[in-house]
Amino acid sequence: MSSSTVITNIAALVTNDPSLGDHSPLGLVRDAAVAVEGDRVVWTGESSKAPATDNRVDAGGRAVLPGFVDSHSHLLFGGDRTEEFNARMSGRPYSAGGIRTTVAATRAASDAELEAGLVRYLAEALRQGTTTFETKSGYGLTTADESRALRVAARHTDEVTFLGAHIVAPELADDPAAYVGLVTGEMLDACAPHARWIDVFCEQGAFDGDQARAILTAGKAKGLHPRIHANQLSQGPGVRLAVELDAASADHCTHLTDADVDALANSRTVATLLPGAEFSTRAPWPDARRLLDAGATVALSTDCNPGSSFTSSVPFCIALAVRDMGMTPDEAVWSATAGGAAALRRDDVGRLTPGAYADLTLLDAPSHVHLAYRPGVPLIAGVWRRGVRVH
Repeated sequence: MSSSTVITNIAALVTNDPSLGDHSPLGLVRDAAVAVEGDRVVWTGESSKAPATDNRVDAGGRAVLPGFVDSHSHLLFGGDRTEEFNARMSGRPYSAGGIRTTVAATRAASDAELEAGLVRYLAEALRQGTTTFETKSGYGLTTADESRALRVAARHTDEVTFLGAHIVAPELADDPAAYVGLVTGEMLDACAPHARWIDVFCEQGAFDGDQARAILTAGKAKGLHPRIHANQLSQGPGVRLAVELDAASADHCTHLTDADVDALANSRTVATLLPGAEFSTRAPWPDARRLLDAGATVALSTDCNPGSSFTSSVPFCIALAVRDMGMTPDEAVWSATAGGAAALRRDDVGRLTPGAYADLTLLDAPSHVHLAYRPGVPLIAGVWRRGVRVH
């Protein structure tokens, strides 16, 4: 028999169930409790009505919310790009070419070195409240290096993405068609067994719309579901391609036409916004308000990677989204939890209702609003993952 625990005396509980509490999208319950049995939530409601359990935890009048769902990261890499960042902050613009630096370092790294880095960044994210994460390959760009990255990642998460189409491999830079053939053939065959998703960087300097369609379609034929890096550096076909292929998410979404916004609003494809990238490259901010007002589903994620967004902190991204992207604190928290779950086509994470995984974050604050109100402050006082306290 698994043991049961109830967390009581919660000042404000974010459930992401609008049938509960204040009936907002956050389903905010005041003076709340949540009961856990094994790895699942079994009850949510007012503290005075909490069921009897084996264990009891007093939240001390603090807020509890679902663990963050980081649906976009690049954590399998060697080296770092400190020098590139330093140069860019001195005036050199970012371009997709910087990825080649990490490709060389990743190819040179051992499996053990790649896994040690992954474990380090996952522990860092967990301490900041992230309990579900997606991560990608994309820094190997050979069949052997891409497949080994995915094998390492699959030991730590179910949300593994094959991103062989990050950029054209340096050795085939003069023959991109040959590289697309490799990605959709031998590389895909080797990588598909270790991944759930397939992704492509659809952008000037990476892959055009026709190449991206060929890559994602080939992935779908192998049972991988598409996601796409879309419209980060310029307007382009990425968002509309994502919607056409029923991609789970179109990620970045910084440069959008009205047609792009309408397409997202009338689809299941989630617009995943990654403000760490704009912060770290001094690029224009995505307009979250425009997407939300149109009715699109929005997720917030870190894009943790060594080149353009070397942060694992979802709270930091929440603060940026509220300060610079037109989101309310409620919207930003929803997007970093339930929105991230939607971007992974999951309904068992990102919410605190019976049947969901018991992934909880306890804030050292009375309200989730403090995540944006007190930027940069380490507010994560406790983390439970699958019902076990891990921080």
